[in-house]
Amino acid sequence: MPDDLTETLSVKQPRASLARRMGIIAAAWIFVLLLGGGIALERTLTTQVEANFDEQLDYILTAMIASAEIDASGEVYFYRTLGDQRFLEPGSGLYWQISGGNYDPWPSRSLWDRTLTLQGAAPTGEQFDSEVHFFNSDQFAGEPLRIAERTVILPGSETRWTFAVASATEQMDAQVGRVRLILIWSFAVLGLGLLVMTLLQIRYGLSPLRRVRAAIQNMRTTGANRITEPLPLEVQPLVEELNALLEHSERQAEEARRHAGNLAHALKTPLTVLTNAATARAPNLGEAVMRETRTMQRHVDHHLARARAVGRRAVGHARTNVMASAEAVRRAVERLYPAGRLDIAGCKAAMVALERQDLDELLGNLIENAAKYGGGSVFVTIDPDECEAPRDPKMCLIWVEDDGTGIPEAERVRIFDRGVRLDTDKPGTGLGLAIVRDVAEIYGGSVTLGTSEDLGGLLVELRLPRAN
Repeated sequence: MPDDLTETLSVKQPRASLARRMGIIAAAWIFVLLLGGGIALERTLTTQVEANFDEQLDYILTAMIASAEIDASGEVYFYRTLGDQRFLEPGSGLYWQISGGNYDPWPSRSLWDRTLTLQGAAPTGEQFDSEVHFFNSDQFAGEPLRIAERTVILPGSETRWTFAVASATEQMDAQVGRVRLILIWSFAVLGLGLLVMTLLQIRYGLSPLRRVRAAIQNMRTTGANRITEPLPLEVQPLVEELNALLEHSERQAEEARRHAGNLAHALKTPLTVLTNAATARAPNLGEAVMRETRTMQRHVDHHLARARAVGRRAVGHARTNVMASAEAVRRAVERLYPAGRLDIAGCKAAMVALERQDLDELLGNLIENAAKYGGGSVFVTIDPDECEAPRDPKMCLIWVEDDGTGIPEAERVRIFDRGVRLDTDKPGTGLGLAIVRDVAEIYGGSVTLGTSEDLGGLLVELRLPRAN
């Protein structure tokens, strides 16, 4: 496959769906938030279950200490029986043990022949700690334990006794497992519901775009030239820009048709003259061909200048220094009219939003006309007296003055028509001012004629948009 065809096909490939992008982003956020929330909630509930388990151990431990006394031999005994039956059943999973001094550990019957390994009280001489301490232990194979121990000194004894209660964590682990299972299913259902709701929201939220597509399709099939269907505020700017683009395209198409018709009309008369001269075998056929050919060439140049200006205007934001363009035009005009005087003054930093070639053509036509039809002096002023603080911040003002006879006020409108010339003694095409007007208007500017107060001749006032 040729490279250009491959590139064309790659350009036409559609990008990822907007709905898919929104769905992926929403799904990712839902997953992250639910995962973070689930982990935080699971840790909170698990901690609460463990705290409740420790509170039960602490309650039993307190009951043990409250029931303990010292007998005559100095050993600990319970003056009342602990109420939980599991302490009497070997291997029941709930155990107690009392250790202290040089006395043998006193275990519950449920421990049978086993003994709990405790952390115990601090050695004699070290700071005494009577707080309850909890820790996990794996000292019994296959039976993880949670142990609560507390070291106290009972009345009538100087021995530091360590009371301990141990419980298998199987019940606590089962509760934690149930909590986690409930959380997993709950968050799974919640996540699925949020995804479904998100998909419905995306479908409903993007429905105006489908309506825009349907409206555009309706325009193509029915011949409508605007989208008139009311749409949400977020989509309405897009519709307005689309309608503006359609209007701009219509104007350009109409302008192209008009200029094509104008060019055809302008070429029709010279072609008719040449056809008649050739049919009649006129003796001056060669002279007629040259004359009419020059006329057709002038019309073609005029319309090409307009077409170039329209094309360059649509490309982007142009920036051209007016003084640099005027100086370049002056050097060219001075070679054609060495006896004339051409002065340029004004703001050297003025920038206009025109392409350099189009600005050269505008100034070239105006300055050359002033030098040709004036008395020999031409003044060009850029932003007169307004360089620092122009009166019009959007338009740059350019004056082109000469010391000729000027143009009567009654002729100042007609002179812009193609082919109109007031002075037929000097060579010309009659298209210079027409080109200036057309190109200036294409860029959003204007041109007007007046009388020069300083030189007494014609004053051409050209207004062009400033560059940003």
